Amino acid sequence: MEFSALMKTGSRQDEGFGVQPRRVADLGLVPNLQRSSSSLYKNRRLHYANSGEKQANLSSWVPENIKKKECVYFVESTKLSDAGKVVCECGYAREQHSEEAIRAPAFQDKQWDPKKHVQEVPTDAFGDIVFTGLGQKVGKYVRVSQDTPCSVIYQLMTQHWGLDVPNLLISVTGGAKDFSMKPRLKSIFRRGLVKVAQTTGAWIITGGSHTGVMKQVGEAVRDFSLSSSYSDKEVVAIGIATWGAVHNREGLIHPTGGFPAEYVVDEEGQGHLTCLDSNHSHFILVDDGTHGHYGVEIPLRTRLEKFMSEQTKEGGGVAIQIPIVCVVLEGGPGTLQTIYHAITHGTPCVVMAGSGRVADVIAQVADLPVSEVTIPLIRQKLATPFQGMFETFTEGRIVEWTKEIQDIVRRRQLLTIFREGKDGQQDVDVAILQALLKAARSRDHCGHENWGHQLKLAVAWNRVDIARSEIFTDERRWKPSELHPVMTAALISNKPEFVKLFLEHGLQLKDLVTRDTLLCLYENLDAACPFHARLQKRLAEEPGAPALRLDLVAQALRELLGDFSQPLYPRPHPGDRTLPGPHRKFHVQGASLRAFYKRSPGAVTFTTDPVRDLLIWAIVQNRRELAEIIWAQSQDCTAAALACSKILKALSKEEEDTDSSEAMLALADEYEQKAIGVFTECYRKDEERAQKLLTRVSEAWGRTTCLQLALGAEDMKFVSHGGVQAFLTRVWWGQLSVDNGLWRVLLCMLLLPLSSTGLLSFREKRLQAAWGLDRVRAFFNAPVVVFHLNIASYFCFLCLFAYVLMVDFQPSPSWSERLIYLWLFSLVCEELRQLLYDPHGCGLRKVALLYFSDFWNKLDVTAILLFVAGLTCRLIPALLYPGRVILSVDFIMFCLRLMHIFTISKTLGPKIIIVKRMMKDVFFFLFLLAVWVVSFGVAKQAILIHNESRVDWIFRGVVYQSYLTIFGQIPAYIDSVNFSLDQCSPNGTDPYKPKCPESDATRHRPIFPEWLTVILLCLYLLFTNILLLNLLIAMFNYTFQQVQEHTDQIWKFQRHDLIAEYQGRPPAPPPLILLSHLHLFVRRVVLKIPARRHQQLQNKLEKNEEAVLLSWEVCLKELYLQGQQERQRQRQEQRMQDISSRLDSVLALLEMDRLKQAGSAEQRLASLEQQAAQMASALHWIVKTLRDSGLGSGEDAPTLAPQKASEGQDAELDGGQEAEDPGDTHHVNARCPLYPNSTVVRFPVPNEKVPWETEFLIYDPPFYTAGTKDEDLVDPVGDALEPLSGITYNALDGATDRRSLQGSYAVRDGLPLNPMGRTGLRGRGALRRFGPNHTLQPVVTRRKRNQDGAVCRRGLREVLEVLVVQPPHLEHGALPGGSREPGETLPRRLKQVLRREFWPSFESLLQQGVEVYKGYVDDPRNTDNAWIETVAVSVHFPEQSDALRSLNSHLHACDPELSVRWQVVDKHIPLYASHKAILQKAAALYGADY
Repeated sequence: MEFSALMKTGSRQDEGFGVQPRRVADLGLVPNLQRSSSSLYKNRRLHYANSGEKQANLSSWVPENIKKKECVYFVESTKLSDAGKVVCECGYAREQHSEEAIRAPAFQDKQWDPKKHVQEVPTDAFGDIVFTGLGQKVGKYVRVSQDTPCSVIYQLMTQHWGLDVPNLLISVTGGAKDFSMKPRLKSIFRRGLVKVAQTTGAWIITGGSHTGVMKQVGEAVRDFSLSSSYSDKEVVAIGIATWGAVHNREGLIHPTGGFPAEYVVDEEGQGHLTCLDSNHSHFILVDDGTHGHYGVEIPLRTRLEKFMSEQTKEGGGVAIQIPIVCVVLEGGPGTLQTIYHAITHGTPCVVMAGSGRVADVIAQVADLPVSEVTIPLIRQKLATPFQGMFETFTEGRIVEWTKEIQDIVRRRQLLTIFREGKDGQQDVDVAILQALLKAARSRDHCGHENWGHQLKLAVAWNRVDIARSEIFTDERRWKPSELHPVMTAALISNKPEFVKLFLEHGLQLKDLVTRDTLLCLYENLDAACPFHARLQKRLAEEPGAPALRLDLVAQALRELLGDFSQPLYPRPHPGDRTLPGPHRKFHVQGASLRAFYKRSPGAVTFTTDPVRDLLIWAIVQNRRELAEIIWAQSQDCTAAALACSKILKALSKEEEDTDSSEAMLALADEYEQKAIGVFTECYRKDEERAQKLLTRVSEAWGRTTCLQLALGAEDMKFVSHGGVQAFLTRVWWGQLSVDNGLWRVLLCMLLLPLSSTGLLSFREKRLQAAWGLDRVRAFFNAPVVVFHLNIASYFCFLCLFAYVLMVDFQPSPSWSERLIYLWLFSLVCEELRQLLYDPHGCGLRKVALLYFSDFWNKLDVTAILLFVAGLTCRLIPALLYPGRVILSVDFIMFCLRLMHIFTISKTLGPKIIIVKRMMKDVFFFLFLLAVWVVSFGVAKQAILIHNESRVDWIFRGVVYQSYLTIFGQIPAYIDSVNFSLDQCSPNGTDPYKPKCPESDATRHRPIFPEWLTVILLCLYLLFTNILLLNLLIAMFNYTFQQVQEHTDQIWKFQRHDLIAEYQGRPPAPPPLILLSHLHLFVRRVVLKIPARRHQQLQNKLEKNEEAVLLSWEVCLKELYLQGQQERQRQRQEQRMQDISSRLDSVLALLEMDRLKQAGSAEQRLASLEQQAAQMASALHWIVKTLRDSGLGSGEDAPTLAPQKASEGQDAELDGGQEAEDPGDTHHVNARCPLYPNSTVVRFPVPNEKVPWETEFLIYDPPFYTAGTKDEDLVDPVGDALEPLSGITYNALDGATDRRSLQGSYAVRDGLPLNPMGRTGLRGRGALRRFGPNHTLQPVVTRRKRNQDGAVCRRGLREVLEVLVVQPPHLEHGALPGGSREPGETLPRRLKQVLRREFWPSFESLLQQGVEVYKGYVDDPRNTDNAWIETVAVSVHFPEQSDALRSLNSHLHACDPELSVRWQVVDKHIPLYASHKAILQKAAALYGADY
């Protein structure tokens, strides 16, 4: 917001500031945001991914929308250019004008006028800029007309240049000429400026030239880009400069765009022009059609900064109006104007003390009371830094500057002085952000909205350090519900530090999550995450254009968790409310925020665990830090960690980006380790409880168990944990004790009566003490017994099958063969039972897919189908032998099935796993081998044999013989040594002999090239026997080493499948298992008894038991996290980092101590000055008191400026502010520079010149009286005294009361004088009457009550509500009072909001009211000759009376743009300053809170 008025000549070399009034950074979570979402522009930038297409688009868009200025009439100037050429009045030479401009008959003999003789044409300078010889950095630039709409420039920057919408605007202003700074201060400034820009995503705006403060900013950006902390996130530094003042600008002219345009920095030859700074990233060059004139960019820069500060930045559901701050270094009078305009219009300023000139002057007086900032003091302060030009300063300019400095110092809340080493200040970035928050705190909002405003700013900037130090202080106690909106924003925008901060201050995640909140989170998913694509696919499958629903989210999550889980969210009922999307936004203006988060009685019924919902949301986006914080808050933590691992592994398969996929897998491993860590702590404490955790059915995670989640995620480390394996061993042994030896089990299987003896021990005491059938049933139901019975049965089946194939395969099936058929039928029934078993209700299709996903099930089905095919052939007499062949091959398949049976063995199981992995290597090897075998076989066959037509012998020659050659069976006819016609068939007619190779018919000798076949054979053997076979061995060795490390884990993991299979299998082995199947068939089909859906390895606990178990798990989770933190602290790297940070802290403290000692003399002088000021004030009071008491004479008393202009004034109402400075009691608002609703500028009046008694020789205020339609109701217009001669002052003038509540006032030259002193303006301004203008201000208040009717309190004080009127298009409200028509009792504004029939009743209420103030009002409309005085009457309703109800019923705004409402009384209530002072008195009258 700085003006770049860079002046190389004279004293005007500084920048100005021209900002329009605005509301700073009005924050809100609003439903209809302006077009400013950074994600929106990111998506648009993706459209221009192709660089050539982007440049072509820019080349067409810019000339159509952006213009430049061009002189169309050459008028010779009296001045010559630097080169001595004749130039036009515009500053350009004749040859730089077009031919039409040189001739220009239409303007002949006319004076050059820029408004007429400069026109807009399409711009010819835009594109990319490269600074020759200064690196490869590429920037953006554009030449624009000074009248270009700000919206067009903003669109260019955000859409076509691809800049993200900023979270903050930093306007840097100061000296436009080069100046020197202390090295340390320069370093602090550069580091802090770039840090705040980088961390908050701010734009830095300067004048863009390579001089003064702009050069300092550029060097700061350069140092950042060269530092080790540089990242892909570039600091945006925008230079707004004057096109006509840029040296070497000719190189930037490219009508179709420069991509890139080369710019040469030539400081030596720039003359009175200036070069662009190469370290800025973007340039906006403002053109007015002239050359060599500075300051052209000032109006456009002002408008552009104002426009950008009114835009809304949306991110993470939070919408903020972009805040702006002005940073000041050095500078002259122009910079003072910059600061004054910024402060006046509500923009906070940060002044760098020690940078020189104006910055130092303001820093020196900033801490002084306003009454001590006098003209002599300012003259003294300006004398030293402006030695060379101080003599040129006139008295009027010094008075003007004094007035501006007083106004700046008076609004200390907008002024921040950065002093190196002062009050702990070390970082400029912190000072800038603190200045913005300090300004936000001072604004008129209700208390909660004000603090919420600051917090949203901190979240948008991602500065948790500022939030900790400035917002979460003892001054403000945050309710957890007040943090819900910003917590949602922090989650969406992925700011884990803020999430941690809010949790530390009492926010409960379970209270945060509502249905709407969760839907908003999912609608704001990162578009790059795979889960977002899943949801979009789900929505696309829905008919119409549906809104996102939680049941759709649940379906997508079930696909990730597995079909064994149940949906996490129920389907919506027909009456449930759904909010249409695509993107839901929050609205946090007033009560609507509380209504959004207000929880209805059934608000939590949609979810069983809100923390789980947030954890899933963070995990599907792979947000590591957020997920870790939320997981630490979870209750069912082991299941949560395993579920996260499952989700991440499933999503990693869908992630196209390799790095993201690897990051997901790494995070999945971390959560597996968390699950292992918590389970280890649990297992150490209590093995029984820990094993309950494994099989506990978790309602929060879709009625799954930890064991199911671990198996579904293939978390081998977790499953191989000792506690999990102990549990599986316990399941394996059933009700038998695991201490039983296997030999005892086998012995009892052979001798059944032994099972009822004491040979076996049982886990349950009941079975241990029992005898007979119970022990036998428990024995045979144990999976270990079922397994060994099935092994014995399977071996018997294989032996019988082999016997039939080799010994007893008769034309008609024998009894042994029929027994095999029965046996196989029992196996088929068991496979069908496994196929149709659906405990989770997934459906036949998914169960079948799950069944066939297992390799051993595929092998079983293949073996059964092959047996059926063999049996079919065997029963057909003609196909008896083929049937036996098929059955023989099938026998091999059944034998391979033994490998699965022996996976339970700790010795054989790992070896079988290694064999399975090596089989994969063999398949890859066979592909390579086939290439060599086929290539060599075809070449050999083609060389040796001519036109072999027998397919079987072609296969033998090409594949079979080539394959056998690898193992040493070299063909005899490969050369002529062993050639014999007896071994082959010359014509290929003998079916048992190969065809003879090419040979001489007469000599019967081979004629093929033996040398070639031998060479081919040697090469073939070299590559296959040596290279490929050794490659296979190396692959086997590598696989063995890789698998051997994890074989134990893999075996333990796969062990579960076998245990689960036999745990749910009928105890009888085949073929006796048919009895169990028959029993099952009768129950399901005949008797129609529904299945109980008994789920294996699952345990549904009672609610109380489950709550106790989860509480115990949470305690041990905390113990695990503490151990993790302790181990982290013990790491060598962490200890070194801690030591380094401590050393840095010590060095910082030492440096601070040095700076404090260096500044001790300054502090002592400041203390002496303060004490002297206090003594002067005390002496002033003593002298005045003595003189008023009659002691001494007025002649002997020293001349003292009066402290007050009147005895009857009120400090707060007069000054429009809290009386912080006892000496600053003069009216302030009445001296504002610009008179309201006009272009009239007041004469500057410093504080000490306000009293009429003080001499002010140069005082020459303008005369202003506004016209009005009702001339009969106002005093005459004009500065002539004749029409005013009939007015009688200090008395009743007809119906007009011209008596002052302050007492008698003076009349000079026929005009009354304001009793409070000078205002800088004569006349009556916009007021009706010369002299006092009387008003009435009713203060209508009532007690604030909550929903149940109780009176609201803050502490011990009651909270009041006041009746407020909101005028149209104004920021501040007002009391319903004002001026009264002649003869009327009620003020005009009150009548506008009150029905006519209630007027008499309200008049009686006013008569019964209490007068709280009577006197002068400091109003911007006051002048030297007209002012406002008021009487404030309090009308209070302590109870819910009939009068109050009648008042509410008669409130009605006649003007539709005028609103009336009850507003909570608060010191930040948005009212006019004078009205706030009246309201404070009314609150004090009733002892209420303010």
